Amino acid sequence: MNLEYFISKNIIKGDSHSKKITKPIIRISIIAIALGLIVMIVALSIVGGFQRKIRNKVIGFGSHIQITSYDSQNTYEATPISIGQDFYPSLSETEGIKHIQIYATKPGIIKTKEDIYGVVVKGIGSDFDWSFFNEKIIDGSSFLVTKQKENSVLVSNHIATKMKLNVGDKMFLYFIQENGQLRPKDFIVKGIYQTGMEDFDKLFVLADIAHIQKRNGWGENQIGGFEVLIDNYDELDEMGAFVYDHIDYNLHATTIKEQHPDIFGWLDLQDYNVHIIILLMIIVAVVNIISALLILVLERTSMIGILKALGMPNWNVRKIFLYNATYLVLKGLFWGNVIGISLCLLQQYFGILTLPEESYYVSEVPIEIDFMNVLLLNVGTLVVCILMLLIPSYVIAKISPVKAIRFD
Repeated sequence: MNLEYFISKNIIKGDSHSKKITKPIIRISIIAIALGLIVMIVALSIVGGFQRKIRNKVIGFGSHIQITSYDSQNTYEATPISIGQDFYPSLSETEGIKHIQIYATKPGIIKTKEDIYGVVVKGIGSDFDWSFFNEKIIDGSSFLVTKQKENSVLVSNHIATKMKLNVGDKMFLYFIQENGQLRPKDFIVKGIYQTGMEDFDKLFVLADIAHIQKRNGWGENQIGGFEVLIDNYDELDEMGAFVYDHIDYNLHATTIKEQHPDIFGWLDLQDYNVHIIILLMIIVAVVNIISALLILVLERTSMIGILKALGMPNWNVRKIFLYNATYLVLKGLFWGNVIGISLCLLQQYFGILTLPEESYYVSEVPIEIDFMNVLLLNVGTLVVCILMLLIPSYVIAKISPVKAIRFD
């Protein structure tokens, strides 16, 4: 058996000569490392979940990439483009691209007997991907776009509450023309959705694109633009450049990050908060494990002197205490993983901690456990702690065998 490992194992177990201060210090060190890892895992999972939830909601309203005319950037009154593009619908067959669909937007005003309310009508076609909104509908259902004009609309819970609308009610929607005139059209509320993104919920009404085509005087083959959904958000910039390279010169492709730089910039800032938390927790873990190592060395000074007197080299003596410290780190990491991941799973499946949706855009604390990141946290913490332990373990080399044997 490895002699250094054998001695270190007996030191951890303790013996009749162990001093009472050692065990509490060891426990405190293990608890500190475990708490640090718990905080890092929970913080990383919450921020990851929060970013994913908000990102998916914004993408649900506007897709990953939008293709429009150059004249239609940052406006709800689009310059029409032809639906007969070389990339439509064949672009959806490209690896990494999940779906492509048509759309158009137009400002409008909802009018009831009691009130009026300004909205943006988003016209959709038969190829619209309902997966996002079907999860957000709280009353009623989505509608099907066919060759015949569909008079159903989907409104948000915010709009429905403000305008006192229920599923099945008739509402009048006035489209705002370029000359300032209003063109009315009656619709039936087919469904009510709620995403928690107040800025979007206040604004959008979904309707058949044919109504926008008619009010704008467009032909059936004229639309406001195309929306492209991709498989992996991490490839957004690359896929945005790919789409841009495969459209005509008179068209423009923008990613969702370019359309909403304020929201995505804010989400990116959350990463800095996590980095600061991780740094602070690792510092706490390092300080605690160094303190524990120094106390172990101090308590075993006499033993160190005897081992040196018997001819054991300094490095071999240092290895004894490095084994001890590594054991403490690993034990702390084990309990940190068990408790941290358990807390995350409890929140993920049971939603114990709730949030006011109007303020945080989510109704409960979101969780996304990335086990690769958890593994990197463990490896990083272990490596940093062990490297930092090499410095205080150098104290052993300075201990004189004669003085150490006489030390009490």
